[in-house]
Amino acid sequence: MKNIAVIGSGTMGNGIAHTFAQFGYQVALIDISQPALDKALATIAKNLDRIVAKGAITEAEKTQTLKNITSYTVMADGVKNADLVVEAATENVEIKLNIFRDLDKLCPPNTILASNTSSISITKIGAVTKRADKVIGMHFMNPVPVMKLVEVIRGYSTSDAVTNLIMETSKKLNKVPTEVRDFPGFVANKILMPMINEAIITLHEGTAGVEEIDTVMKLGMAHPMGPLQLADFIGLDVCLSILRVLQDGYGNPKYAPCPLLVNMVTAGHLGVKSGQGFYSWGHGTKDLIVADSFKKKEMA
Repeated sequence: MKNIAVIGSGTMGNGIAHTFAQFGYQVALIDISQPALDKALATIAKNLDRIVAKGAITEAEKTQTLKNITSYTVMADGVKNADLVVEAATENVEIKLNIFRDLDKLCPPNTILASNTSSISITKIGAVTKRADKVIGMHFMNPVPVMKLVEVIRGYSTSDAVTNLIMETSKKLNKVPTEVRDFPGFVANKILMPMINEAIITLHEGTAGVEEIDTVMKLGMAHPMGPLQLADFIGLDVCLSILRVLQDGYGNPKYAPCPLLVNMVTAGHLGVKSGQGFYSWGHGTKDLIVADSFKKKEMA
């Protein structure tokens, strides 16, 4: 596989495109919005500058990485020569199903179709195509160029050959692929999201404040960042979507999202992407500043 198409140029999409391009693959980065593509390419260039500054790659390697990426606003143009497509669109079931229906019609017969979904059934996605044996999950972690893990999710009909090829391809990206079964949330989010939700419940009930909850988890459990800070980075809307997938998929009330999370998403407080979540993110420094609405410890 040499030609990779990435659907979606947001945080995950541009990170996936960056990673494949840095390892010599020809990448078609596809988005319906040209401004979004321009922003993605600028982000990739900025992230490459950081890697150059650390001495991990050369200026020439940075230049070549950027040359390896071509942007498209028309899906048909971007996927026509793809050996592998990695979908990294919004974590919404219907959006993803529609994308895969289109990909199935537009891509060559041998193209492998992968989804970066963090919770949605690969079997369900594969079922809307005529190539379910070639549909698989590649769940990268954020930030993609840095994090080593790729959850490889095999759908009910995914073939051995495709699974093995995706495992080997992930290794060529200097990642550690881990095969997991196709159940809601897979492994990472089946464990992570209930923890984040419980942290939000703890805040909502007034047991402790934002900083206190995150400090306990960082210093007591050796987590690199607290669950509320992590939720802001993931996106509170994404957290809510995943919890609803878990709740619907397992029918278990333990996955019910905290009302505080629902209200924050409804209000448009989505974390880093909106500038406001449990912390404020628009102040131009790396300092963690608790959002004004959470400066009182009593949230009940």
